[in-house]
Amino acid sequence: MEEDANAPCSKKRWKLSNELNVLALIKGAEHYIFVYDNESRPQLIDTFRDQAADPQLSLSWFDAIVLTTKAREQETMEATPMEPMATRSRII
Repeated sequence: MEEDANAPCSKKRWKLSNELNVLALIKGAEHYIFVYDNESRPQLIDTFRDQAADPQLSLSWFDAIVLTTKAREQETMEATPMEPMATRSRII
């Protein structure tokens, strides 16, 4: 679908060439949320290692290993389209 540069904003669509992956780790009051595409997975794994080595962060080496494993699992998973939820009718 071609985009018309003069079209109103509400009719423009963003095109993403890659799907995004999300990994989250909640550790007490700290939340680690990583959003990345498939091409940046190696840098993400490096980030886990760097953050586990940072004594100012609570991310442990165990956490880094778990997150690395999950990132690699996401790599092997195929994107599965979501099926629409069936509507339920209520009889009163």
